[in-house]
Amino acid sequence: MHIAILTFEGYNELDSLIALGVLNRIKTDDWRVTVATPTARVRSMNGVVIEQMSTLEEAVGADAVIVGSGIATREVVEDRAVMDILRGLDPSRQLIASQCSGTLVLAKLGLLDDVPACTDLTTKPWVVAAGVEVLDRPFFAKGNVATAGGCLASHYLAAWIIARLAGHDAAEGALHYVAPVGEKEEYIERAWRNITPYLPAAEAARV
Repeated sequence: MHIAILTFEGYNELDSLIALGVLNRIKTDDWRVTVATPTARVRSMNGVVIEQMSTLEEAVGADAVIVGSGIATREVVEDRAVMDILRGLDPSRQLIASQCSGTLVLAKLGLLDDVPACTDLTTKPWVVAAGVEVLDRPFFAKGNVATAGGCLASHYLAAWIIARLAGHDAAEGALHYVAPVGEKEEYIERAWRNITPYLPAAEAARV
């Protein structure tokens, strides 16, 4: 399994790197998590430079993709070369998720047509202007597309992906590892409360 976290210039460290840390709690030979960037290096909104682990072209073929957030997302959606690559994203064959302003990317790609979404408060007006209903909640998913709003909702996206690709126990183990000591049960319970309604068995029961 390859999970790619799309990370652009001006990225938000919490959005990309929390997900990276949680996803990497899965320690199997066939599990690979990469930061996918359009260039060899990208600098965060706070000056943290990371090197490319995979290309955008490789990310488009991944089993799951998280579109990260940052201060330059409006520039990203205006970059024809980048968006042409990202048009290869396909929820019929992969899990696709967005964090905060990454939701604007999914909206511009047409992946949120008739699907409400979550995003951060700064990005909300732009997503609404793109024709997407924005929810006042941290996480929402429909089928193979998920969105999260707020930096500290990134572990919901990671847990949703792990649950979908590796199962409930693997996701719970990853959450347990990162949860604050003394609050682990409460933390995990809240995460499942947000995620469980959007896992396949729960979605099927609502049909």
